[in-house]
Amino acid sequence: MDASEIQQGIFQVIKANIPPTLSATEEIAKVLDVSVDSVYRRMRGEKSISLDELYKLCSHYKISLDQLMDLQTGTFQFRGNFLNNKTFRYDNYMNGMIRDLSYMNNFKKKELYHLCKDVPFFNHFLFREIAAFKYFFWMKTLFNFPEFERLRFSFDIYPDELNVMGEKILTLYNQLPSTELWNVENINIAIRQIEFYRESQMFESDEDVLKLYEAWERVIDHVERQAERGYKFAYGDPDMKPTSSYRVYFNEVILGDNSFIAVLDDSKMCLTVHTVINYMSTRDVSFCENAYDYLQSLMKRSTLISKVSEKERSKFFHILRERIRRRKETLKL
Repeated sequence: MDASEIQQGIFQVIKANIPPTLSATEEIAKVLDVSVDSVYRRMRGEKSISLDELYKLCSHYKISLDQLMDLQTGTFQFRGNFLNNKTFRYDNYMNGMIRDLSYMNNFKKKELYHLCKDVPFFNHFLFREIAAFKYFFWMKTLFNFPEFERLRFSFDIYPDELNVMGEKILTLYNQLPSTELWNVENINIAIRQIEFYRESQMFESDEDVLKLYEAWERVIDHVERQAERGYKFAYGDPDMKPTSSYRVYFNEVILGDNSFIAVLDDSKMCLTVHTVINYMSTRDVSFCENAYDYLQSLMKRSTLISKVSEKERSKFFHILRERIRRRKETLKL
């Protein structure tokens, strides 16, 4: 392969990172600060790109030079940030989710695969009670923000502006076709966090604990109704108007790790969670293809419970509800 062919291949990789709703040549022209015609000449291999231009493209589109040059180095490049109480802002985190989901929704062919370790994060925004608890738990227990150190949980502590952002995240998630692999253990993390605060006397009363468990029951009911129909719809919509396709698998093989694979037209992107709340993403072709093949293999060993397998679906969601019911019975009301 000569230099001109390599250069044309590089631009093919870059174009795959640009949503089809945007003009690839215009976007690249902005990055390189050149004319659209000049970009066309580079794409056709008539004009060589400089190292400085290659650096700008790699930096802007978060693509490794190994991937662009198809170099088999045995390494994978990820991007991400380490979150702590010095660098973390909840509103910035939510804005990042809005940005990423909006980006995915710009593609014609799109699907989000999720190997669930707990109930998918997007469902937290179905009900303000759960969103408020998760916000408080992150700020107090995960990040140890000083201003939360002596506070007990209250639903009122959740800012209205965050609630609006959460609703936006949920709307964008509902527009994105999804395949999720659930396990009966997925509800346990939510239960453990609630019980940890209850034992630590972080609730004002058991009535607040009951509100949380009842909200989680409504989440499970809503997810089951979506799985039954095979599509997502807005909570409370009496017509249950479809917003996107929804596939749910009952995975008895492994407990997931909350990783995601996004299929966006002809490219793939992987997002891997680590140290509970940190995550990193990659577009490395070999890594993404390997992860995608693994997920497809796992799906074959799981039971599809959306639209089909009514008995298995009913059994699965009954187990989740039963675990919540048993915790509710221990409340002193």
